[in-house]
Amino acid sequence: MRLLLVEDEKELANALMAALSKQGIVIDHAMRLADAGELSRQNTYDVILLDRRLPDGEGLTFIPTLRRAAVLTPVIVLTARNDPKERIEGLDGGADDYLGKPFRVDELMARVRAVLRRPASVVEALIVVGRMTIDPLNLTVTMDKSPFDLPRRELLVLIALAKRQGKTVLRSVLEAAVYNYEEEIKSNALDAHISRLRKRLADCSAGVSVHNIRGVGYLLKDEV
Repeated sequence: MRLLLVEDEKELANALMAALSKQGIVIDHAMRLADAGELSRQNTYDVILLDRRLPDGEGLTFIPTLRRAAVLTPVIVLTARNDPKERIEGLDGGADDYLGKPFRVDELMARVRAVLRRPASVVEALIVVGRMTIDPLNLTVTMDKSPFDLPRRELLVLIALAKRQGKTVLRSVLEAAVYNYEEEIKSNALDAHISRLRKRLADCSAGVSVHNIRGVGYLLKDEV
């Protein structure tokens, strides 16, 4: 799952990014509407978390801009402006949900899952590959109905490959699924994650294997 956080309070943004990253979520951060617009044009997000008071304007004005550009990503407004009239204003302004500050991370994640379950959102169904069942929304994997735990980066690689099972996935697509735009990606970092994932899948006879398409990317393939 990849989220865009539009928040100018650095302390809150850093704390939120740290907490969500521990749950396997990739987060891009913008402090201004202009930067958020650029990121939304360059990347595909599952959910946008949007503050209202931003240095270059009212956060709610960003929602019509997204919709005019045919970006249907759900938007959850996060704000200290939690008066009932302002909540109504936010929802009428196009927000899919409205969460007042301060809030708990587990409540935020529940709201993220809720907006992704709505018919207007692109709901990610369970993916079955080999002996594994992958839940992209809740970031879990089971092997023959038993939990199959993976480190965060390897889990994100597996989900990105499983969504396109049998097709070559470009390195750039995998890197976008695993790293946010601010992270410096070492030249062999992705290969190291895939190498460890490949070994784990082989060790437990997962029924699928990761293949390197030299110079292009990787693909997840059923073992015959």
